[in-house]
Amino acid sequence: MAQVKVDKNMPIEKALRKFKSMCKKEGIIDEVKKRRAYEKPSSKKRKTDRKSNKQKRQANRRAKGVTQVRHSRGRGDRS
Repeated sequence: MAQVKVDKNMPIEKALRKFKSMCKKEGIIDEVKKRRAYEKPSSKKRKTDRKSNKQKRQANRRAKGVTQVRHSRGRGDRS
């Protein structure tokens, strides 16, 4: 749990900033956002699968030495 000790001379804005950064570092804010609404188990699994696939693609690109990937967007040949 995030705790901030406030000195007599410390402005409240500084203490609040410190508290927010501690909450972010500990992952409290992310956890609250996740629990804000119910997520079905199938949706959770799909999200984790997508994330792992993306990480695998990025690892493969790094291994090949590709720095930037260009996608064709169906615009045809514009030479």
